[in-house]
Amino acid sequence: MSLMLLDTASLYFRAFFGLPDTLRSPDGKPVNAVRGLLDMIAFLVTEHRPDRLVACWDEDWRPAFRVEAIPSYKGHRVAQATPPGVPDVEEVPDALTPQIAVIVEVLAALGIARVGAPGHEADDVIGTLVARETSRPVPDGATRRVDIVTGDRDLFQLVDDAAGVRVLFPARGVRDPDVVDQAKLAEKYGLPTGAAYADMAILRGDPSDGLPGVPGIGEKTAVKLLTTFGDLDAIRAAAADGTPGLTPSQRARLREASDYLDVAPVVVQVARDAPVDEVDDALPRAPHDPEALDALAERWGIRSSVDRVLTALERRWS
Repeated sequence: MSLMLLDTASLYFRAFFGLPDTLRSPDGKPVNAVRGLLDMIAFLVTEHRPDRLVACWDEDWRPAFRVEAIPSYKGHRVAQATPPGVPDVEEVPDALTPQIAVIVEVLAALGIARVGAPGHEADDVIGTLVARETSRPVPDGATRRVDIVTGDRDLFQLVDDAAGVRVLFPARGVRDPDVVDQAKLAEKYGLPTGAAYADMAILRGDPSDGLPGVPGIGEKTAVKLLTTFGDLDAIRAAAADGTPGLTPSQRARLREASDYLDVAPVVVQVARDAPVDEVDDALPRAPHDPEALDALAERWGIRSSVDRVLTALERRWS
């Protein structure tokens, strides 16, 4: 029993920047993100043969609960100032924005489940679907596999060998991803678990997401502290009560960062209980709406990419 979860925005952004904008519809509109995402899906289905597939969606790329915790969260990605009560608009290339609507239509016509959650990011949808999947019993003789396809390292926190959860990280592209399991986390970061990766990310911070981290504690120091104490709570307890293993400066910096460390887990850790609707996530055996799919393929000049997905689906179930 295998489930594949796509961090869809991560993949279509990768397609948009990785393929030339000379890939255009018959009337001259860019379709590089559409074609690239479909070609990725075709390859993933062919190579990994999932039983179920979900295109996870950002219903809110900068959720209020994270901004309330850390106001700088993704602040540099806001396209323009917005008045109170109006959702922030993400800075997205002009040539990509209209392609997102096409992707929505094509996925619907194919019958590939697309799932978001109000007020949450795709990361939270993925975290919630992973939690649901791993809470279900595995039938006798079966093996669970959950593959998360993403270019976002934040989702390394969900890696769990015992639960069969791994990340396919397209460092060199979807065709040659890093397969991130606990052995890979240990090899690359010196961390034993996905949970430890989240703690390291909190301590280190992440400028690309507007997370300050603890000043003076970078990745190597964070990993060393986690190796010594086990987890973030234990590190904070050691800083508070004088337990040996911290330098005076580390102890001081951790204490000074107490307010940040109180709220950072809310921002860094993906939700496991987002309001995600139950959907039919079975990998389709045939397109849900062949006529609509045919019209979309003709309208946008994406026939070859659509056919590759259809061939992959046919071969998966043959």
